[in-house]
Amino acid sequence: MYKIVKKRVLNPTVTMMDISAPLVAKKGKAGQFIILRVDKDGERIPLTIAGCDVENGTVKIIFQVVGGTTMSLNAKNEGEYIEDFVGPLGCPTKTDGIKKVCIVGGGVGCAIALPVAQEFHKLGAEVHSIVGFRNKDLVILEDEFKACSDKLTIMTDDGSCGRHGVVTLPLKEALESGERYDEVIAIGPVIMMKFVVATTKPFNVPTTVSMNPIMIDGTGMCGGCRLTVGGQTKFACVDGPDFNGFEVDFDEAIERSTMYSDFEKREREESCNLFRQEVK
Repeated sequence: MYKIVKKRVLNPTVTMMDISAPLVAKKGKAGQFIILRVDKDGERIPLTIAGCDVENGTVKIIFQVVGGTTMSLNAKNEGEYIEDFVGPLGCPTKTDGIKKVCIVGGGVGCAIALPVAQEFHKLGAEVHSIVGFRNKDLVILEDEFKACSDKLTIMTDDGSCGRHGVVTLPLKEALESGERYDEVIAIGPVIMMKFVVATTKPFNVPTTVSMNPIMIDGTGMCGGCRLTVGGQTKFACVDGPDFNGFEVDFDEAIERSTMYSDFEKREREESCNLFRQEVK
């Protein structure tokens, strides 16, 4: 059992928790993930490590409440426990030789982008961060990004916070103005990452994308997280989650990501009905 040490609501649909897991905290690195179960009968879900506190033995996770399992997790409070918390899994984000980097995050993907930006900042790299949200009410981790970024640009679809528009707009402006990055790292919705790659490719800027498809075991055995990268089948859980964006088959990834939409909707509705009955 793993204790929830701290819980913080970042916006109406996104929650941050610190989980007591000393062994995971000791080994976890930016870009890796864990797999958890809320209770013994629950499903396994992957969540990216949003930070590790080795001294206190805690691991930070940030999740969006979108389905039955994340609703159950969100119903937990500080001092309560979750059943399983396994990790770290996956390969850490590569940082060697990168002196200037642009981190592009979208929505809840910014929770994954933040520890990557923090790691580069810690290593002394120049960090430019571009983060995008639908509106100001959904903006998360602004202060944290400011603290680790030499330049921060916030974009919102409706212009209610920062600049009006999508994340590829300031990225393209920067590249056209002569900015030269050793790497662009995009983390967010698959469609966003696809267009980030389309923006950087004409400038031949190396671009890494973080792929987070549906996973079950997290060890490469189930094959649920398979992707086509450079014409070959890769597994996000063991080969990634980071991949060369120029080689990812985004259209296939987008199609596969919608396979369980109806199931997720049904699970969410059933969970909502259960919570309503409990309240009565």
